[in-house]
Amino acid sequence: MSGYVWDFSFLVEYKSLLLTGLGYTLLYTLICVLLGMLVGVLAACARLSGTRWLSAPVRAYVEVFRCTPVLVQLVWFYYALPVLTGVEISAMTAAVLCLSLYGGAFYAEIFRGGIISMERGQGDAARALGMRGYQVMWWIILPQAFKRMVPPLVNQSIMQLKNTSLLSVLALPDLLYQGQVIAHDNYRPLEVYTVIAVIYFIVLLPATMLARRLEQRTG
Repeated sequence: MSGYVWDFSFLVEYKSLLLTGLGYTLLYTLICVLLGMLVGVLAACARLSGTRWLSAPVRAYVEVFRCTPVLVQLVWFYYALPVLTGVEISAMTAAVLCLSLYGGAFYAEIFRGGIISMERGQGDAARALGMRGYQVMWWIILPQAFKRMVPPLVNQSIMQLKNTSLLSVLALPDLLYQGQVIAHDNYRPLEVYTVIAVIYFIVLLPATMLARRLEQRTG
């Protein structure tokens, strides 16, 4: 291995393939982050509703998705879910559904933690003025709590981007899958996966620095 000659020049021919893979990776990340946050908000509100028949199943959902590997979940959604439901789903649908629910479980705990960290007096005062529960949550609690939740939300979104690298197991054309295609064509995996790692680093470094800065501001 010490005599291995590195050669990255052949990758110039595959730049469009790598850019396509990066585009799919960013697109899947954006969709799963937005859907995951929506699921997270709804799950957090359900957990805090005080209604046992609503909070109990949501808590079970959160624990199941947080305590099982996302790779196992991806495979289960693609292969097992159609068998149980009798409905065939595409790899893209399985990936988006799985990563959104997986991220939603973590977002739910972030939202729940941010909401319960708020002073209770503000909600009581708003209700005394005649505001309904959902109005208090939407107009009073969430806007203030969101400032505290931004750093962990950014960190979780970064994790969502990293998790998209697992989509290659479903043959979805993300960045890692395109890298696998190139490596199989040229039999030079060292160069290919090194470039893939560098691309992920370039994308994730600014996001990581942003998360760190937000933590310092809110700390």
